[in-house]
This record gives sequence, C-alpha cells and structure tokens, in this order.
Amino acid sequence: MEVLYPELSYTITGILFSAHNELGRYAREKQYGDMVERNLAAKKIIFKREMCIGNSGNIVDFIIENKIIIELKAKQALLAEDFPQIQHYLQETQLKLGLLVNFRDKFLKPHRVVKIDTQERKKY
Repeated sequence: MEVLYPELSYTITGILFSAHNELGRYAREKQYGDMVERNLAAKKIIFKREMCIGNSGNIVDFIIENKIIIELKAKQALLAEDFPQIQHYLQETQLKLGLLVNFRDKFLKPHRVVKIDTQERKKY
C-alpha cells in the first residue's frame, strides 16, 4: 500500500507537533486550531478552516490543499466514535486521507485515517 501525500502529511505533522510543543497539553481546541492555521499560512499551504460539508451540517476542522482532512481534538482520550466521524467526513468529501489528532495526549500521535473505498468493499 502506498503512503498518501507523504511530503504534505509530513509537513502537516510537523505543524501539529509545533502547536503541541508551543501550547502544551491543556489549551483549548480553538487555540490549537488558531496555531495550526497560523503555521499553515506561514508555510503558504492552501487550506480551508471549519468547513461545512454535505447537507448534514458537519464541520471539518481543516481541509488541506483539497487532499487531507485534519480533525483536531482536545480531550482526555480519543473515543471509538472519533474514527468513524473522520471516515464519514472522508466519504462526504471524497478525500482520501484524514489526520485525527488529540492534543491532550502527553505524546502527540496523529492518526492517519484512509478513506474506505465503498465500491471495493461491495465486491466482497
């Protein structure tokens, strides 16, 4: 399996780590989002923030270069429902890759979520 958007996702991951290092573990989700936004703009990366997708009223934290979704969390732990949430966003947008990150973790661990191809899944 190929790694999707390796250079772009590497740059984004660096931005996420930078925000975590600068703000620590206990800032609000909006503060992390603001820091990520500033760093994306500084690197001249094209993005949309808090974008409403589909007719469901769901709001994605970031869409990066129309390729990658970033979903930010600032809570004690990621929950099982956080992964289907970002998968739903990928299905709605038809983008292939999402990064789910929880800034409350002591050690930041961005999770790569790849869009499930529903056409391929129906073959089995």
